[in-house]
Amino acid sequence: MKLPLFIAQRYLLAKKSHNLINIVTWISIVSICVATFAMIFVLSVFNGFNVVISDMIHQFSPDLNISPNKGKTIKLADFPLDKLKEIQGVDFVFPTITEDVLFKNSNKQQIGQVKGVPPEYNQISRIRGTILNDTTFTISNNNYNFGVPGAGMAYFLGINVYQPYSNIQVFAPKRGNASSFSLDNSFNSGRLLVTDVFSTQQEIDERLVLAPFSWLSDLMEYDELATDVEVFVESTGQEVNKPTSSETRGLKNIKKEIKEILGDDYKVQDQYEQQETLYKMMKAEKLAVYLILTFVLIMATFNVIGSLSMLIIDKRKDINVLKALGADKKLIRKIFINEGLMISVVGGILGLIIGIIAVLIQQHFGIIRLGNGDGNYIIEAYPVALEMADVVLVFITITIIGSVAAYFTANKSIEKMEDVSLNAR
Repeated sequence: MKLPLFIAQRYLLAKKSHNLINIVTWISIVSICVATFAMIFVLSVFNGFNVVISDMIHQFSPDLNISPNKGKTIKLADFPLDKLKEIQGVDFVFPTITEDVLFKNSNKQQIGQVKGVPPEYNQISRIRGTILNDTTFTISNNNYNFGVPGAGMAYFLGINVYQPYSNIQVFAPKRGNASSFSLDNSFNSGRLLVTDVFSTQQEIDERLVLAPFSWLSDLMEYDELATDVEVFVESTGQEVNKPTSSETRGLKNIKKEIKEILGDDYKVQDQYEQQETLYKMMKAEKLAVYLILTFVLIMATFNVIGSLSMLIIDKRKDINVLKALGADKKLIRKIFINEGLMISVVGGILGLIIGIIAVLIQQHFGIIRLGNGDGNYIIEAYPVALEMADVVLVFITITIIGSVAAYFTANKSIEKMEDVSLNAR
């Protein structure tokens, strides 16, 4: 069983009769190495961007979001808020209102969403971490109602938080039928004083403004109603990183317990389910890149096919000697299949080693920068994250492609060589 592998190893390492075959063999190994390096590094870059986006989503999204299965609003008088607060591991439970509205500042207008939150919302440390001006922010006090727009929304409305008395006018549709379509008859309006701006994921920044819950409830003519209930669980200190496995298990248990309390009238969504479309899109993008790089790897494998074909022609005398010693066609085929597979695997392992080293260097030192390093980006260097699943996937891909290429090349080359020998006779 080890004889074909032993002979293939000797063929790989030994000097060939024609120096060109040695050159083509090393070109094959280098091409597989480069393609493998590209696969592992690019996939790690995608992992890095996914981590950055996930961190941003984690910063501004509740751990669990509760919304009604039917209708749009939750009647707070009938909702068991106190029971949810008593669940072990739950830190905060907040009713919120999220509505589509029209924002106006001077002559600039922008359609977006306003989110009504209670004053205690600023107690959540990861929410405070998104505020640009300070580590704390105020939603309301006895005299004023404050709005906290995203950085994108503030830009669209031309808001300067350092300018005294910056404010946003908010227009929300009146409930019920309006007598005529006009701002006065069809919309309720109110004003929010702006002293802070938050910054997180771009999509959220460009459409959302935080506002006091009670103020928005009056504006929308909601009476003890909310559109969602947000649940924040106790943190272990990792505010902006992915939850650990123990935290994930704890969150699943809390989610299960909340579902048991609420029944089938409400849906309880974790952060992945809240942004399901975005996460699916990121997975689809990574899959597309993997398929493209796999195609590049297949192109690189043509060098292996050429190298193996030349080696079979070069070793015709050896093949005849092996046949004279009793070797059958199956054993000879195995020798060259192992030879082609070894070329692919050696190139793949070298590419993986170089790729892993490059990813770790980029991860710790940030050699490849974003832009010219002038601080205009959220992150300064290309983010990378090495996942063992990607390493295993790339190695399996190389093995499969190398095996298929070596099998068909060995079969076809040996059959053609036998046909030539028969015709010569």
